[in-house]
Amino acid sequence: MEYTQLGRTGLKVSRLVLGTMNFGPQTDEADSHAIMDAALDAGINFFDTANVYGWGENKGRTETIIGDWFAKGGERRDKVVLATKVYGNMAADGGAAWPNHDKLSAVNIRRAVDASLKRLRTDHIDLYQFHHIDRATGFDEIWQAIDVLVQQGKILYAGSSNFPGYKIAQANETAARRGGTIGLVSEQCLYNLFERRAEMEVVPAAQEYGLGVIPWSPLHGGLLGGVIKKEVEGGRRGSGRAADSLADPAVRAKIQAYEDLLDKHGVEPGEAALAWLLTRPGVTGPIVGPRTAGQLESALRAVELELGDELLSGLDEIFPGPGPSPEAFAW
Repeated sequence: MEYTQLGRTGLKVSRLVLGTMNFGPQTDEADSHAIMDAALDAGINFFDTANVYGWGENKGRTETIIGDWFAKGGERRDKVVLATKVYGNMAADGGAAWPNHDKLSAVNIRRAVDASLKRLRTDHIDLYQFHHIDRATGFDEIWQAIDVLVQQGKILYAGSSNFPGYKIAQANETAARRGGTIGLVSEQCLYNLFERRAEMEVVPAAQEYGLGVIPWSPLHGGLLGGVIKKEVEGGRRGSGRAADSLADPAVRAKIQAYEDLLDKHGVEPGEAALAWLLTRPGVTGPIVGPRTAGQLESALRAVELELGDELLSGLDEIFPGPGPSPEAFAW
């Protein structure tokens, strides 16, 4: 496994991030624990979750599964850089949140971190991430709450998720004015070969302020994982985002060209999509969310995969990025 610093911090993390969103809803506890053991054995030390994972009536279930795994001992907690998130309504889907039980008020941040710590069965969270912007709460209030949690030893660093570039700037400028607040150290965003809009503003802002970029959905819901090849070889059609996207003939043609290019170079699509992200400036590591041990093994191969200049150029031709900002939208 390769390691890098998380943004401008001294924290050393693996170049693959273990995403746990499937733990509970799609992967039972025993298999989830086996995947976490395999990830740790492979050198992955960066685990990502969120308080709402488990979904539906089981929000919080994923954190509980991770907490039960930590409780097995074997230095599991000491070896893991643990990241979770705050923002979402913890009521069952369709239920209304009780006032101050969601978003980023100081009240909810304090309440939510204590609830996550209890479920995770740990005394601290290494990276506490804001899952979305809160248009009703100013960053002075947010940083006041975070400062208290840092002083209490409950969290070490703060990060963002799904933030636009201007909010990254606003958050860190507010932190700088307050003094003594480190500010955001990471941004977790939707970023992959198919979806490159983050390159316009989010990635440049993250680089400017020293945030590590943590891409989520690196295979774009399976679209970049060889979905057409799987259809042909196994008769298994894509589902969810991949199926919806392939219904567009233009998208299907683009994905076919992508799979043909990788077949020519003898590279598996899913591994290539992850390896491409590892070449991108500012990227700490993509989040991989395996449902099975086999999917984890495939992701691990991407770390050692080197993409040649010809292949990288071919990928850019199929999936051109927006270009630098502001040239991408101005003269």
